[in-house]
Amino acid sequence: MTRVEVKPKLLRWARERAGFDLGALTRRFPQFADWERGASRPTLNQLERFANATHTPIGYLFLQEPPIESVPIPDFRTVGNEHIGRPSPDLLDTVYICQQRQEWYRDFARSMRDEPLAFVGSLKVTGDVVRMAALIRHALGFDVDDRQRIPTWTDALRLFIDQADALGVLMMVSGVVGSNNRRKLNPQEFRGFALADYLAPLVFINGADTKAAQMFTLAHELAHIWLGQSAISDAQASLVPDGSDAQSSSVHEHQVERLCNRVAAELLVPLEVLRAEYDPRADLGSETDRLARRFKVSTLVVLRRIHDVGGLTQGQLWRAYQVELERLRAFPAGSGGNFFLTQGARVGKRFARALIVSTLEGQTLHRDAFHLLGFSKLKTFHELGHRLGVV
Repeated sequence: MTRVEVKPKLLRWARERAGFDLGALTRRFPQFADWERGASRPTLNQLERFANATHTPIGYLFLQEPPIESVPIPDFRTVGNEHIGRPSPDLLDTVYICQQRQEWYRDFARSMRDEPLAFVGSLKVTGDVVRMAALIRHALGFDVDDRQRIPTWTDALRLFIDQADALGVLMMVSGVVGSNNRRKLNPQEFRGFALADYLAPLVFINGADTKAAQMFTLAHELAHIWLGQSAISDAQASLVPDGSDAQSSSVHEHQVERLCNRVAAELLVPLEVLRAEYDPRADLGSETDRLARRFKVSTLVVLRRIHDVGGLTQGQLWRAYQVELERLRAFPAGSGGNFFLTQGARVGKRFARALIVSTLEGQTLHRDAFHLLGFSKLKTFHELGHRLGVV
């Protein structure tokens, strides 16, 4: 049986990159500990299965040194005071998938002679937060009072997504990599990202997060689009008080993230409206829950805005924020649902409609369409098109 030469440090790098401990992989590959020590070598078939299990391009395993991977867009994610180092294969693959979809749609938009979207890059980092939020709210038609009448966070989020989609933003929401339900995305690693483009701006939201958290992430990433800047963020975590915000290695990056957080908070919970709504005499927990239902945002956002109107000191906010964060982490994320509704959200209605029309007109190969949509059955393709009103 032919064995292949692979450096142990490449096997260790692939294992750690995928987030596996030694015991987990040894259960799947009984000889893995020997491979990683260099005491024995895998067969080519075993190496291929190992690469598949760790979501590693097999060519990487034949390099002399582990490659240094980075997210191909500005990475503003932080934990504590440090940037997050190694991105997971799930994050990298999700960004690559979205970049492929964006590239296709950009070419499609050019073929249709679409005009550049004026709102992309229309705001500046030095702009006034209240004015910036008002401009975005007006462009979207995102009315604060409408959200009060919407019964659930899910309905409010769906409306928010549809408004961004109608304006020209490619909206994609998924809790897994592509259509692979075994590769679940981790909201603790990232909550969303923006790919700015004048013809095909794209926002991806980690669907494994709570609906309330997704509302803030979407608002944050839209702020990036209006600034004309691509970025991957951990928006929700950086709602903590200013004195506790993670410090970026780049002053400009830190300034951009803080601005996007402030614009998102103002977009979702306008300060003047909150001043009129907030009852400082009420129990903080009850009042936070009430206001979260009223604005359809997370209680963490409400706590920060109560601080912004002077209802909490920075120390009180920090303590309340940590208690609420631990409480929210105890709630399991939702899953499942109708396949076609899920698929429409994963790839985005605007993108899916354009791709299906282009394929039916013979401009795009079915093979390429299936790859971009994440499935391989013609029946599924036609059913999705029917549900989206293009077949």
